[in-house]
Amino acid sequence: MTPEPARAVDPDAAAPHEIYRDPVYDGATDPTVVRAPDGWWMLYTQRRATHPAPGPGVAWVHGSRIGVARSDDGNRWSYAGTLEPDAGGLALREGRPPAEVDETHWAPEVIHDGTRWRMYLTEIDGVPTQWPGHARHIVQYTSDDLRTWTRRGPLPLASDRVIDAAVARCPDGRWRLWYKDEAAGSTTAVAVSDDLDTWLPGGTAVAGRAHEGPFAFALGGRWWLLTDEWRGMAVHRSDDAVSWRRQGGADAVILGESGTPAAGVQIGRHGSVVVTGDEALLYYFTHPWWDGSELADADERTHRRSAVHVARLRVVDGELIADR
Repeated sequence: MTPEPARAVDPDAAAPHEIYRDPVYDGATDPTVVRAPDGWWMLYTQRRATHPAPGPGVAWVHGSRIGVARSDDGNRWSYAGTLEPDAGGLALREGRPPAEVDETHWAPEVIHDGTRWRMYLTEIDGVPTQWPGHARHIVQYTSDDLRTWTRRGPLPLASDRVIDAAVARCPDGRWRLWYKDEAAGSTTAVAVSDDLDTWLPGGTAVAGRAHEGPFAFALGGRWWLLTDEWRGMAVHRSDDAVSWRRQGGADAVILGESGTPAAGVQIGRHGSVVVTGDEALLYYFTHPWWDGSELADADERTHRRSAVHVARLRVVDGELIADR
């Protein structure tokens, strides 16, 4: 029998079940999704995957703005613009971001504190062309409408190599901020606050295998912390959001399935969770047309493209289950 020839990958086609692609640079990553009185909002890292001249090395991952998309139902999304530097902070601007930028914004976390919105944003000066040697800080902003953000300043965390904030109010009434500390082996550290203004170090929340993108939430009577291991997401559970135990053993992950690039289904990466009653929605990103192998051509933009997907989370017999 003659084998069927492999189907060519069309990076402009929609990947199976994707819900959003960034229309500017096709590099939507690290999505955070919130529900507001005027609808659903998605804020994400707008990587410059298809920028014609982003610079050498990993410059295409830097120089990113925060992209914004809007939805009426959490499933069908429309591009709304980017958060651009404004007097005292950031403001939503429609259309394309500037072609030339001098700062990098990554991985927004957005919460509502009962009075206003707060965003915890990773900021890097300039547009680095390599990973090491560049300070990374998590900076707090506040907003009344998700459109205009006032800069409150960087947080005093464990090092100057910190990214990927996640914030939640815990059962003891205190706020906790989990984040990736690259100076500590790329593990998850935690800071603690009573008022979201003064933060104290809380040590290491999750050690072991290197990871990034922590996200904590309550569902089904327990707390859960997801971490991105670049091969799927590890699941950690807790009764108090302070002490965590990994679900399923050292190698267990959710959304670890992958296929051929033509199938467009790859491992789930860094995302956020919206709880909807007894279930939750996990918004995450993938590289639909990349099979995870090292690239012979470092400028292969097909492999850089990304898409946002959503999975349903349920707690079954004390285990967190994810259905794409």
